[in-house]
Amino acid sequence: MNNSDTNKLILIVEDEPKIAGLLVDYLHAQGGFRTHVTSRGDQVRDQLRRDPPDLILLDLMLPGLDGIEVCKQVRAQSQVPIIMITARVEEIDRLLGLELGADDYVCKPFSPREVVARVKAVLRRSGQTTDSALTDLEMDDERHLARYRGSRLNLTPVEYALLKTLASYPGRVYSRDQLMNEMYSDYRVVSDRAVDTHVKNLRKKLSAASEGLDLIESVYGMGYRYV
Repeated sequence: MNNSDTNKLILIVEDEPKIAGLLVDYLHAQGGFRTHVTSRGDQVRDQLRRDPPDLILLDLMLPGLDGIEVCKQVRAQSQVPIIMITARVEEIDRLLGLELGADDYVCKPFSPREVVARVKAVLRRSGQTTDSALTDLEMDDERHLARYRGSRLNLTPVEYALLKTLASYPGRVYSRDQLMNEMYSDYRVVSDRAVDTHVKNLRKKLSAASEGLDLIESVYGMGYRYV
């Protein structure tokens, strides 16, 4: 457990009691977090004023006010990190877009352990907590050099851009199209197989430097994420 996580308050906005209870149990046991649960979207703004959380886990489908409207309301008054919980995959681009400003998402059904990992990663990115695991990776943009645990990875420019994108938001899933746009600044058209080949080569180099860890995970039907 990361001591800096202790006493961080996570607001869980979820109207399914079993899911809310499961999240509470895992956030307590594996993260040392405090939690507050509300089942209605129209109660979030008042809760934000009474006891500002360090992060919000926000379900998309809620009574009173849906998650999209709640996210808009929250963003109008706070930059608190928000992780959306959704079963509607088609909403993901919108949830993460500039219109709403959510920081990450998890799809139902989900692993509670994955949610805890996402919470820690988003808090880490927001500067509220630290974790030695990510400091293993060093990237020097000026020289396009990457090291893992001090070992130089010897990446091609495309592999460097790929790793930079994935590692910037650990746990976030990137589609192949999104990765293509980051890998090729001229937006050339390449095949899915080309992206997969670059990921495969990058995995090999990371595995060699990390003593066999698989740091890039395939997400079936969606793309890849750095874990």
